Amino acid sequence: MNKCVVKRSIAKGLLPALLAVSSLAAGQAAAPQAARPDESDWAQHKIWYQHPAARWEEALPVGNGRLGAMVFGKTDQERLALNEETYWSGGPYSQTVPGASKSLAEIRRLIFAGKYVKAHRLFGRTMMGYPVEQQKYQALGDLLLRFPFPEGGAASDYRHDLDLDRAVVTTSYTHGGIKFVREVFASPLDQVIVIRITADKPGQITFQAELRGVRNEAHSNYATDYFSMDGLGGDGLVLRGRSADYLGVPGRLRYEARLLAVSEGGVMAVDDFSLAVSGADAVTLFVAAATNFVNYKDVGADPAERVAAALAAVRNKAYADIKDAHIREQRRLFRRVWLDLPRTAAAERPSDERIASYENESDPSLAALAFQFGRYLLIASSRPGTQPANLQGIWNASMNPPWDSKYTTNINTEMNYWPAEVANLSECAEPLFRMVRELTDQGREVAREHYAARGWVFHQNTDIWRAAAPMDGPDWGAFSTGGAWLCLHLWEHYRFTGDLEFLREAYPILKGSAEFFMDTLVNDPAGKWLVTNPSTSPENFPFRPGNEPFFDEVTGGMSPGTTLCAGSTIDLQILNDLFDAVTEAARVLDMDWDFRNKAVAVWQKLAPMQIGKDGGLQEWMEDWGQTEKSHRHISNLYGLFPGNHISLRWTPKLADACGVVLDRRGLEGNSWSSAWKMGCWARLRDPAKAMANFRQAVRNYTFPNLFSICSKVLQVDGSFGVTAAVAEMLLQSHENEIQLLPALPASWGRGEVRGLCARGGFEVDLVWEGGRLVKARVLSKIGKFCRILTDVPVDVTLTGQKVKLYRPEETIVEFRTKAGESYIVKPKPGR
Repeated sequence: MNKCVVKRSIAKGLLPALLAVSSLAAGQAAAPQAARPDESDWAQHKIWYQHPAARWEEALPVGNGRLGAMVFGKTDQERLALNEETYWSGGPYSQTVPGASKSLAEIRRLIFAGKYVKAHRLFGRTMMGYPVEQQKYQALGDLLLRFPFPEGGAASDYRHDLDLDRAVVTTSYTHGGIKFVREVFASPLDQVIVIRITADKPGQITFQAELRGVRNEAHSNYATDYFSMDGLGGDGLVLRGRSADYLGVPGRLRYEARLLAVSEGGVMAVDDFSLAVSGADAVTLFVAAATNFVNYKDVGADPAERVAAALAAVRNKAYADIKDAHIREQRRLFRRVWLDLPRTAAAERPSDERIASYENESDPSLAALAFQFGRYLLIASSRPGTQPANLQGIWNASMNPPWDSKYTTNINTEMNYWPAEVANLSECAEPLFRMVRELTDQGREVAREHYAARGWVFHQNTDIWRAAAPMDGPDWGAFSTGGAWLCLHLWEHYRFTGDLEFLREAYPILKGSAEFFMDTLVNDPAGKWLVTNPSTSPENFPFRPGNEPFFDEVTGGMSPGTTLCAGSTIDLQILNDLFDAVTEAARVLDMDWDFRNKAVAVWQKLAPMQIGKDGGLQEWMEDWGQTEKSHRHISNLYGLFPGNHISLRWTPKLADACGVVLDRRGLEGNSWSSAWKMGCWARLRDPAKAMANFRQAVRNYTFPNLFSICSKVLQVDGSFGVTAAVAEMLLQSHENEIQLLPALPASWGRGEVRGLCARGGFEVDLVWEGGRLVKARVLSKIGKFCRILTDVPVDVTLTGQKVKLYRPEETIVEFRTKAGESYIVKPKPGR
């Protein structure tokens, strides 16, 4: 039986020390796998080209949660772009500004009076964190392998592929009548990146290897980059360096990366900068890397000691053993879920050609590949004990990455973890849960100093040092419900798993967030409702009187207006979910009843959602228009998806109003916007419009390697969002009942999925034909009452015997379950 259960480390703060992750993974290695299709079926999960990657956005990713590499596959000079997840600029610091709350009352008054620009300027001068920006995720370096033959026509039978099931990148080609093969993977057990180079004839492996650091030449605020490259004995290279100072924060991270070569035959030599191999039969290369990072407050580790331990552990291991253990560990997680959609001839084409020519009807199984690619990325970038996946997961080629490759929490970080529970990778969310706990440290300081409030607060961005204050400028930084949104991932984990121990550890975090808003919510001018003030609807500038362009002193540029407002719809939707979660958690845990009663009283006074004059769900309390018609954020639809306060069944008028917003925004946006819209249309049970957004994402916002695109650059959020949206089209459980095939597209008329998770502690398999359910298997993991929404009468059996059903509504069946038992659900004969 597979378990969607995370290791209980939220309050303990696992240290990401080298090999700590491998011990966790090794301890779980014996967990049983789900029943699986045959090996040829799993082998179809590949992204592949007939040419090397010409640019970063075409390279193929490997990762073990901590180390990452992008593999280019060139025949003359292979490049592995390397990352170590804790290598960031700066060091431990705080953005909290003592006494920043002194102007809060005046800012609120100005906003209620409609003087938004004055409020913006006052917020920018007095309430922003300092420094105003945060730290940057850094590229570690490159491993370059130079081979003595030309690129292009000299090589034939070329193939470059990533096998998602094995988590191995393979590059193969023929040159001079000899077949060469390179395999690359990042082992989570041995904590090294492994490169194996072979040929089908002896004595043919000759190359030169270099480890190179990455210099920062673009940012004037950076200090000089420090790194050195050296030979290491007779079989390796070492790259050492330190992080850069940034925004007045000293660079306190030290890193070390080492290359170890194990040659089978031939001659190997090392000088100051390179390692040369000549005439070998085969060569295995190991890359280990680490920093002195212990946690967001402690940088006292020894990177050299960590790296040496990793290499010592693999030096005498057989390559086959390392690879086999890696593949078993990958499959332990990856093979929990199987998705089979109709496969056509288009699926046999190279991935770049397949994506460029994609149409829904002609290539339905591309959605299954995209679904599994998102699961692959989560496994590769987020494991127990590591850092959470940032905007680029763990794959970053720049010292100045777009948006600093941070954790953006007005949609992006949350979307990264949308698939974790439903796609049966619950433990991969552990790094997110730990980050939320860590954010409460500075979050409490910010609540006290910036808002004169209890509890804790976090805004729309953080970094590895867990800064929590408003940043970038009021238009972005005034989003104060980022922490509350993250809290809901903790609650969702409990809803999926029923893990009471986890809930007890998470409860103080939920309560602290609720306490902050209990202190800071204010009455609207009419005195009827409680609202947030200041507030924003993320990154969307409303069309309203007085919202004219002005010079923003914080950003040093012209602003098209300001996003500041009171009571944005997304704020109130998130707070509805937060108060729902914390009051229900108190009830489940049978504790804190006095607090619960106070929280319920506040919850009941939150301003309601409203429908505007155009029939759409308002984004703000006032019925303002959109400055940008197709704005990428659909923040006012949070309550539809991923939230659960808007429903076709229970709030049909609000659901219809969401449809109006989606139709008005259209298909334009970016990858994560398309994925979000897919999920919303799935909740509205409109598979055709969900697939229109999938097609938009594939054709316009997807790189050849299936990574998603945001503003022409690589991000991971859209890839994760598509995985979650595909799952949402097949299975929903947000309303405390399991909905089977709620938004099945016509092009997915036949198919099968195994291993999706539903709230209540259930794992679900589905088989369908002709667009109709044939059979479902529901595995009960914790023995809860099972409730299924179905449009047709069904029978439920356990080991062939009918199960007693309860029918509280015409379309609902309920039945008792026993932990560990699987129940078969089938439409009654003739249906």
